[in-house]
Amino acid sequence: MVYETLIVLAVVLFAGLVFYGVVNSRLQGGIRHLFQLYLFLVLAVYFVVCWSHGGRTLPMQTWKMRMVRSDGMSIGIGQAMLRYVLAWFSLLSLGAGFLWAFFDRDRQFLHDRLAGTRIVVDVEIGDRPGGC
Repeated sequence: MVYETLIVLAVVLFAGLVFYGVVNSRLQGGIRHLFQLYLFLVLAVYFVVCWSHGGRTLPMQTWKMRMVRSDGMSIGIGQAMLRYVLAWFSLLSLGAGFLWAFFDRDRQFLHDRLAGTRIVVDVEIGDRPGGC
């Protein structure tokens, strides 16, 4: 998660600079809320595209992990979007959805359990394309 955070920070920084330049350095009032929505959507695109096209982000590739459905098949865009939104609730509840994994019988995060997804270790990753 630390590696993923570094990538997310880079994406947010770059996207934020673009937005900041477009609005001529004014992030007040309604523009501030628009900026927050913009960043939420930028991150949604990053995660949804990576999870639904290859099942992995760059850090997940490094750690030989991928996102799959409960039945082991690839997830689609809709399921990736659901997981993304649910992950925010896991995070905003003071991390309770992530702590859930310590008590879950399959060690799944709460948002994975609810979205019907799981993270698996991919032992045959050598010749398999995919991810971001």
